[in-house]
Amino acid sequence: MTIPDLGSPPSVPRDQEGPVFSAPWEAQAFAMAVVLHERGQFTWKEFTAQLAGEIAAAKERGEADDGRRYYEYWLTALERIVAQKGLVLADELAKRKREWDRAARETPHGKPIELTPG
Repeated sequence: MTIPDLGSPPSVPRDQEGPVFSAPWEAQAFAMAVVLHERGQFTWKEFTAQLAGEIAAAKERGEADDGRRYYEYWLTALERIVAQKGLVLADELAKRKREWDRAARETPHGKPIELTPG
């Protein structure tokens, strides 16, 4: 996986070695966006415009710009762009999110989350 020039996305949390993540899902969301970009599903400019829009909307809602929710905005931007591009149907995405939410709530702390349909 080649990480595109990240100079354009707003405020990518990073250190001297590159992007940093506080939870595994953040790295996974980051990687999904990069891979979909590499496969030509969207341009990096399209993705960063979507991300910038999510960050701007958060500021309009009065959310603090302290970086803690950056990858939440990243994930929302990713969900929206894949729906806009028709890579996943919006209702299928919503259904999958509900399934993950249910599975996470039903999984005891410390156990791996297992996603089962229905």
